[in-house]
Amino acid sequence: MKLSLDQLPMALGKSIAPVYIISGDEPLQLNEALDTVRKAAFGRGFIDREVFYVDGSFDWGRLLEACSSFSLFGEPRILDLRLSGKPDKEGAAALEAYAKRLPDDAVLIVTLPKLTATDQKAAWFQVLEKKGVFVQVWPLSGQPLIAWLDKRMSAKKMLADRSGLLILAARVEGNLLAAAQEIEKLHILYGPKRISDDMIRKSVADSARYDVYDLAEAALQGQITRAHRVLQGLRGEGIANAVVLWALARDIRLLCRIKHLMDGGEGLESAFSRQKERVWDKRKSSLSTAAQRLTLDQAHRALLLCAKADRMIKGMESGDTWEALLDVCLSLGGEPVAGIIAGTG
Repeated sequence: MKLSLDQLPMALGKSIAPVYIISGDEPLQLNEALDTVRKAAFGRGFIDREVFYVDGSFDWGRLLEACSSFSLFGEPRILDLRLSGKPDKEGAAALEAYAKRLPDDAVLIVTLPKLTATDQKAAWFQVLEKKGVFVQVWPLSGQPLIAWLDKRMSAKKMLADRSGLLILAARVEGNLLAAAQEIEKLHILYGPKRISDDMIRKSVADSARYDVYDLAEAALQGQITRAHRVLQGLRGEGIANAVVLWALARDIRLLCRIKHLMDGGEGLESAFSRQKERVWDKRKSSLSTAAQRLTLDQAHRALLLCAKADRMIKGMESGDTWEALLDVCLSLGGEPVAGIIAGTG
């Protein structure tokens, strides 16, 4: 059965299919469709999840072994199969075999790039679609993009005129990940309220040269000189320190969760797969570098520095917020920072 992304939530509210194929080249919608299915399945008792990253060396026997193990353990499970391209001959055969012996206590979610009309005629696709649901996501432009931006802002309890939405649409050029980040930044800057065209124009202009995500990337990779340069640039361009802190703290919180799992015996890929949010390649690379370079204690100390900077921004503690943000970057670089927390020495 084919469904649009908008039809998916209503269908999930009625029943959970044994198979979902989610295809497309727009990463944000692909990820959100996956999350929608996963949360619905979780609500129906599919608590456990096993993630398979499929590349050229992937052993397709693992999927069939996972299918066979259900009768032994009896725990309803989500099989999260993530392909970087179309399945090869072995993969196609494994998917066909899976479809012929669907376990009652499993939901298979297959995510992969856009499937053309020809791809959808392949035997593996035909047999899986007959057993479940196919959702294709598409890049957005024009009026659909404007409507998406409006809906996204409304979810944050922000309102903007069409003229403001057009400014935002021109900035992101169809990149929904960038659009979501711009909307998050507007929410941090102004909160739930009517957002004027000037507010949007200023926020968009702030992103012109220096990017808060570049700062987080440099800090996580331990590139202190680069991080310092980007931080100075952000300050010089008048980027709100609250936005800078948000970008750093977001990644440090995730780093702490990853390190906690790794210290408990999880492998790096397994730790990433257990996160609620999908971590895209560029961000994942930086976080992986930090996770292998820093201890959990160092990650926690960086998070405590974020809390200190937050108190300064809110006027609850005196000090130079930009110096506090630099301290966060230094701590991620493994540099000693004196007096990280008041009273700790």
